Amino acid sequence: MDINNSVALVTGANRGLGRAFAQCLLERGARKVYATARRPESVDLPGVVALPLDIADPASVRAAAEAAPDVSLLVNNAGIQTGTDLVTGSLDAVRHEMETNMFGHLGMIREFAPALARNGGGAIVNVLSAMSWFGAKGAGAYHLAKAAAWAMTNGVRLELAEQGTLVTAVHLGLADTDMAAGWPVDKIAPSDLAAAALDGVEAGSAEVLADQWSRDIKSRLPLTPEEFYAAMDRALAALTAA
Repeated sequence: MDINNSVALVTGANRGLGRAFAQCLLERGARKVYATARRPESVDLPGVVALPLDIADPASVRAAAEAAPDVSLLVNNAGIQTGTDLVTGSLDAVRHEMETNMFGHLGMIREFAPALARNGGGAIVNVLSAMSWFGAKGAGAYHLAKAAAWAMTNGVRLELAEQGTLVTAVHLGLADTDMAAGWPVDKIAPSDLAAAALDGVEAGSAEVLADQWSRDIKSRLPLTPEEFYAAMDRALAALTAA
């Protein structure tokens, strides 16, 4: 897919990774960029079309699809992290992460797939996480939601192949955004993440591993659970000690 002259819609585009995606799309010549947020007045990027959108609200998602029928590139970026454990944490918070990080993205895909088909197939970018592949205390709900979103991404890729829609999964460790502000470690710049993701779209890639952290974790998946989590403990200790 060629980003130049495309019509893109980015969720959660008022800050962080979403704003970086919108900026990068403009720089690469996108003809129109819909920048969505629950409060569209918070979108401060010149040159975009701001739209209201709450991806966890099906009526809001449907309204966005009706307002943007010309989309050829959908960037599912919006997400949350509640810091909830699965056994002792609030079950409502676990459900909220699933509704946003997985069902929210799936709802966007279901609503926009017909427009993508009409507009030549196009592409979908799902911003996932290296935590699709591992859990950690204090982030069980996030791991669950991102793992489910990874499986969903793989499933819709198969279902949308016939209509010519590319589905690209983007994995990363930590990006330099508000969500990761409490981690005093090296993080990928939002602009670098957006550039890597869009490079992957233009190359027709099904998966983008945007940083070394995500590449390292993906490489450990053949290990047994005991070996995998021992390696993760060593990697996390080295990361926080650096």
